Amino acid sequence: MQIQQLILPTMGCGTWAWGNRLLWGYDESMDSQLQAVFNLCVSNGVTLFDTGDSYGTGRLNGRSELLLGRFTHEYQGINKEDICIATKLAAYPWRLTRQSMVKAGKSSAQRLGRVDLVQMHWSTANYAPWQEGALLDGLADLYEQGLVKGVGLSNYGPKRLQWVHKRFTERGVPIATLQVQYSLLSTYPVTQLRVKDVCDELGIKLIAYSPLALGILTGKYSEKGPFPKGIRGLLFRQLLPGTQPLLSCLREIAQLRNKTMSQVALNWCICKGTIPIPGAKTVEQAKENIGALGWKLDASEIAELDRVAASVDKKMVQNIFQTK
Repeated sequence: MQIQQLILPTMGCGTWAWGNRLLWGYDESMDSQLQAVFNLCVSNGVTLFDTGDSYGTGRLNGRSELLLGRFTHEYQGINKEDICIATKLAAYPWRLTRQSMVKAGKSSAQRLGRVDLVQMHWSTANYAPWQEGALLDGLADLYEQGLVKGVGLSNYGPKRLQWVHKRFTERGVPIATLQVQYSLLSTYPVTQLRVKDVCDELGIKLIAYSPLALGILTGKYSEKGPFPKGIRGLLFRQLLPGTQPLLSCLREIAQLRNKTMSQVALNWCICKGTIPIPGAKTVEQAKENIGALGWKLDASEIAELDRVAASVDKKMVQNIFQTK
């Protein structure tokens, strides 16, 4: 099966992120809960799971990929044949050759059982452009050697994307997907960089990571607190006061639709022609995200959300690796 056949059906039934968000505060007692989340998602037609070889470093040592591989192997319910396993290979400073990327891809496949879609986690163009060519060559080698069904990118802007597309086209390697940070609080890649226009022109599917803006768009956090710990809490303190008009708009539409704010925010991403990949650590979170599927916001609702989102003065901080 070609990777586009694996990915395209998820446009109507949703996708899921499987990575660092699931490992925050992780301990082994969570395994059965995460297995239940995985089973629920697949049984409801959520079949694209995205992770990365950098999710679960240190003491966790590739735990994200190991868990996803185990859950995929053990799942025996409906839609099993539609499961698409995607991982991202990090552009670590010590990965300097194409062989290092091939080795990384093989290691991920060993942990996951297989890799359907392999992606470059980020571009080195912003700090070490000389490193990137060999890593991209290794990514293409994985495809040419039949070790993966498709190749994708992450955090690439339109100029860098076109450069990679030209490089891959010369080798007959299609780019299946591009991941960018995209939500009502992070429209920059689409509205300013115009990356979706380039993706549409080149036949690349745009994946929206962090579609709930780290949880701000769920409506579960007040500008008065309590806030998450660490850097995330500091970010929330800066953003929440200015996002109240947007959150009010989300809340109003959610009430009229008998949906949650999260479901409206995710559906907005889908209506924009992207594939959102929210994370979920609990069955309750998974059920809520699944509720974003099977319906569509109307044009007036989308226009109102667009208008209010554009008026927010402080947006989500962009990924430092995002290129132009």
